[in-house]
Amino acid sequence: MTTVAPRDPDVFPPYYYEAYRATIKRSPRQPLVPLPPTLSELTGPGPELAALHADDADLTRNMGTGQEAIGERILVTGRVLDERGAPIAGTLVEVWQANAAGRYRHRADQHHAPLDPNFLGWGRCLTGADGVYRFVTVRPGAYPWQNHPNAWRPPHIHFSLLGPTWTSRLITQMFFPGDPLLEYDPIFNAVPPGARERLIARYAHDVTEPEYALGYRFDIVLRGPLVTPFEPFEAAEGRS
Repeated sequence: MTTVAPRDPDVFPPYYYEAYRATIKRSPRQPLVPLPPTLSELTGPGPELAALHADDADLTRNMGTGQEAIGERILVTGRVLDERGAPIAGTLVEVWQANAAGRYRHRADQHHAPLDPNFLGWGRCLTGADGVYRFVTVRPGAYPWQNHPNAWRPPHIHFSLLGPTWTSRLITQMFFPGDPLLEYDPIFNAVPPGARERLIARYAHDVTEPEYALGYRFDIVLRGPLVTPFEPFEAAEGRS
């Protein structure tokens, strides 16, 4: 049976973070009641229910139009690890993101940036025996949002992972190194300072393919001292 380590409060963002306005109404006002995980939560079913196609991991072409998405093509890869640093095979990794102009293919997105007819903005794959995942996509654009005056979300990619059990579910965001918008982003800054670097991918020249795409490496730890910070579930469902 899978065991799980408790959450470290120094890693995860608080439910209430005033600078991130959405948390004002969404955060609980009473202390949470801890419940022990059930047997079914500790044992499965995990990602075995997923039906995948090889093209799902190529966001530049999985729109199905036969044409390639517009934008700077990038490769994003990394390992999914458990709290002991061991790779986790068979983890379902899903990603979604804005297009190169900073717009999501979502009815709630009214940003005036153009939609790309060849970009769906969603993909998924399973990790291999070495815990490695890999996506081909385009670098997402920054976009304005109405959290505060002159608010812009830095380019980012949403990640959802489903490990071997329901208790190993993780939703987070990957950011890009050297982005000047990071210091102004309340979602990124809601994460305690010591853990923010875990949300930033590293440029990887060994992943970069000549005359094709730049490469980034983003390892994800599901639990333990080096866990990748989660994002509030509510944020993952919205445009932010």
